[in-house]
Amino acid sequence: MAQVLAMKGSKKLLNAWAFYDWANSVYSLVISSAVFPIFYGALFRAAEIEKVTIFGGEIARAPLISYVTSLAFVFIAIVTPLFSGIADYTGNKKVFLKFFCYLGAASCIGLYWFSLENIYFGLVCYFFGLVGFWVSFAINNSYLPDIAYPEQQDGISAKGFSLGYVGSVILLVFNLAMVMQPAVFGITDSGGEVAEIKAMKYSFISVGIWWALFSQYTFKHLPKGYKREGERTNVILNGFKELQSVWKQLGEEIRLKRYLGAFFVYSMAVQTIMLIATYFGEEEINWGTDGERTTGLIISILVIQVVAIIGATATARASKVFGNVKTLIAINGFWVLLCIYAFFLQTPMDFYIAAGLVGIVMGGIQALSRSTYSKFLPETTDTTSFFSFYDVAEKIGIIIGTFLYGVVAQLTGSMRNSTIFLGIFFLIGAVLLLRVEKQRSS
Repeated sequence: MAQVLAMKGSKKLLNAWAFYDWANSVYSLVISSAVFPIFYGALFRAAEIEKVTIFGGEIARAPLISYVTSLAFVFIAIVTPLFSGIADYTGNKKVFLKFFCYLGAASCIGLYWFSLENIYFGLVCYFFGLVGFWVSFAINNSYLPDIAYPEQQDGISAKGFSLGYVGSVILLVFNLAMVMQPAVFGITDSGGEVAEIKAMKYSFISVGIWWALFSQYTFKHLPKGYKREGERTNVILNGFKELQSVWKQLGEEIRLKRYLGAFFVYSMAVQTIMLIATYFGEEEINWGTDGERTTGLIISILVIQVVAIIGATATARASKVFGNVKTLIAINGFWVLLCIYAFFLQTPMDFYIAAGLVGIVMGGIQALSRSTYSKFLPETTDTTSFFSFYDVAEKIGIIIGTFLYGVVAQLTGSMRNSTIFLGIFFLIGAVLLLRVEKQRSS
């Protein structure tokens, strides 16, 4: 214990924690946001179909991936507190961080075999890729108050997201080169599969290797975690009891409770946009040829990542001047305008402009949300349980957001109409944050 406390706030420890974002953000960019959505749409276009028969019924490609995503987050919302409870009692949450990191990396590699003929296996890999990323991300988040003092948390949280953007852009540029010029990398048409599709599959392998390899620096320097004192009972179900305990404590922490309510609402919209944006662009924007579509979508994602590096840093600085909550209110208002703009997107240039605007606030709202929650926590060594509660709230929001997005797309035949629902969530989030600011001032 003494050794962990002595290391708290040290540059080496802070950088090791932040570096996990460098390792795992390639999943968020290449798999969730960029290459996989393009690959997924290309499979259906190549087969000249829009629907697939699965689980005894026909379903269009956009609602299918949205529903699988929702199901994955149901699973994530269950297992996160389960393993957090075990981690609290064993005092070795780094073991679980490693497990879910490697599960996600292996699932990314498994996406190489994703095909319409092998749809079940492919969706399973997609499913566990999400699980590995989000559960390991939650565990890494729970380290923040353990390794950084309150005055360090905004800065190191933003640095983590910035590292993630830089690392993921580097790998995406490499993958983009493979997809656009496969012959240069020795990738050619074979077995009825075009070279561009094969290059996308190789990019999935590169994500798995990158994620597992670069996480080793984080694993080397992070402490094992705090070991809970006292009698160990109900270890397996302890995580759910801890959530109940945290909920009871929120009754005395009014500001924290109000903040979590606001976060639940606006995070629902943020994470849904992150997961669905490329599918929206792939389906709703008039790109022209398939090649122009692939290039345009990946360029759009690159724009978001590059601008987000600046956005995360600028948001951290704004929070020092105006305060965390006021900055978050302003960001939510900006998101409302973005959602209205997204409803009218038609051309590639429209989408590029939207990508740049999203980048300004995408990284900032995530980094600031994480550090604001950490600052509002009561004095405790049980950080895993509090961050487990935070992550479960986030995941339940994603379940609702992605499910509603899929339902609206299926019922209306267009993903465009769902943007209005997301804008309403941001508006409500801003209103709820005003209550947090009022509580802080009182």
